[in-house]
Amino acid sequence: MHTVIIGVGGVGGYFGGKIANSGQKVTMVARGKHLKAIQEHGLHVKSIFGDFVTHPFFATDDITIVEKADLILICTKSWQVTEAAQLIKPILKEDTVVIPLQNGADNAEKLLSVLPAKHVIGGLCKIYSKVEAPGVISHFGHPPEIIFGELDPDSYRDKTKRLQKIKDVFDKAAFNNVISKDISVDIWTKFMFIATVSGLGALTRATIGEMYENPGTREILEQTATEIYQVGTAKGVSFPKDLVDQIMTFIGKQPYDSTASTQRDLMEGRPSELDNFNGFIVKEGKKLGIPTPTNTFIYSCLQPMEAKARQ
Repeated sequence: MHTVIIGVGGVGGYFGGKIANSGQKVTMVARGKHLKAIQEHGLHVKSIFGDFVTHPFFATDDITIVEKADLILICTKSWQVTEAAQLIKPILKEDTVVIPLQNGADNAEKLLSVLPAKHVIGGLCKIYSKVEAPGVISHFGHPPEIIFGELDPDSYRDKTKRLQKIKDVFDKAAFNNVISKDISVDIWTKFMFIATVSGLGALTRATIGEMYENPGTREILEQTATEIYQVGTAKGVSFPKDLVDQIMTFIGKQPYDSTASTQRDLMEGRPSELDNFNGFIVKEGKKLGIPTPTNTFIYSCLQPMEAKARQ
């Protein structure tokens, strides 16, 4: 199996690094100083579960010279997914599988707007990680996990063989992974958590623990999650009825000083996934006629910062 990693940041660097470190064939598509460091010195992964250095089969910024792939993990930011889908067309085989792993609720749909449906399955990951320096990935929280599954539940039984092949790659790499029977619910559940804490975290400059322990911000977190629940339900996602309560409990169990990547991007003046998180809920709420006052307030307050970063 030849696995290609598009985007070697905190997510792609960790999971791609683990696959490469297990002796499997991995190509990493990166750029700039990060790429040069990987090419010259390998990829250094600092992890709470043990550090390692790995040398992938190939690392490049030129997709035209990459061998065709069996598995492609899209690990860019959400706003880059459509561009990534165009980029990978030359390395698709008849049975290549493409999995998006970034945060957001509509990444698979973005891939499907460009690629044939037969190539795309849904996915998400759970990890706290970042690029610490060129060629260096820091994994600093949460047992890393990938959850993936067929987008069409009716096809689940017919396509278990290809899912099992992917699971074999992940199992050999020795990180947690699960084949989902309803990947839409899993994607939206992760999205509810990350969108709930990201925007308010950027607005308050507070950690997840600080927001949760303060009664006022905890109430805003719950309001944000409730609006996401309402929008997702209207879009046909089969949420458990107590999901908002589950999310609030999960938020309360996060490391006290943890922050989300979108919060860190906004605070450090970098382009973020704000439009794909709170902005996405505002947009979908308008389409569906569902009020989203909390998400609208958070999005509106942060949008000037986002616009400045993108200039």
